[in-house]
This record gives sequence, C-alpha cells and structure tokens, in this order.
Amino acid sequence: MEKILSLEQLLHSRQMAKANGQRIVFTNGCFDLIHPGHISYLRQARALGDLLVIAINSDASIQRIKGPSRPILSETERAIILAALEMVSYVTIFDEETPHKIISTLLPDVLVKGGDWSIDKIVGRQEVEEAGGIVLSLPYLAGASTTDIITRILSRYNNSNEL
Repeated sequence: MEKILSLEQLLHSRQMAKANGQRIVFTNGCFDLIHPGHISYLRQARALGDLLVIAINSDASIQRIKGPSRPILSETERAIILAALEMVSYVTIFDEETPHKIISTLLPDVLVKGGDWSIDKIVGRQEVEEAGGIVLSLPYLAGASTTDIITRILSRYNNSNEL
C-alpha cells in the first residue's frame, strides 16, 4: 500500500526524484484485468526511466467511459495489483475522464501510452513536451485486452455449468 499515493504525495515523491536526478515515466489507464499485454507494456515503460508512475481511472470514471458493467475489479483491487508489480514505483487514482490534471501538475519526464494511441491523441502531450519531456506511443500487443478476456470468458462459460 506504500506505493499507492494521492496526487499530493506523488508530487512530493516527484520533487525528491528530481532532486536525485531520477527520470519519471508516467502512464495511465483502466488496467481492469491485468494481462500479458499490460505486463509487456509496463516493462517497456519502466525501461525508459528510473521510476514508473501509473494513474488509474476510478470506478466512477470507468463507468462513465465504458458503461455500468465495468470495471470488473474495483479501483482498490486494481491499485493493489499494480503496486505489487516490481516495475511499478507508484500508483494513483483519478476520478476525471482523463489524467490531464495529474500530468500537467506532475510534468513527468516521459509520458507513454499503448500503441493504440497516436501521439497527437495522448492527453498531456503538449504540457510534457513544453516542459522538455518526451511523449511516446509504445507497441501494442494485439489480442491482449480486457475486452478480449471478457469475451473469451463469456463465450466459454455463458451456457455452461463448468464453474
């Protein structure tokens, strides 16, 4: 739980990291059901700096974006799982539809999203680049998504008594 921080705590950690010459990498998303695509992506992101910060959408934020049947795992469960990963330095939760406020406040050295996001669509790009940071779209692992996993589960167990 010590890796799950509020924005204020995250800013303090950012100041300490900057004073130590550490490079902060930032990404965000729902991270509803962690799968191999997430792990590959997070390893790539972490390799770009010294600390990896992940901002996850709150439950309410995800419901506004994806509908009432999501998320599958609560924001607390998702934060705990991500914080347990060795490549993750810090996790924070945001309630807005985008992490613009966090990004423009934190101003990470590197801002990354998955390859399904084009650079020009990445929220916070302008602020990060204006502050001297870089913005990257990392390769996307096709067929590895939470939606794919949910579809696979439903197709296998929809009319089955195998649970």
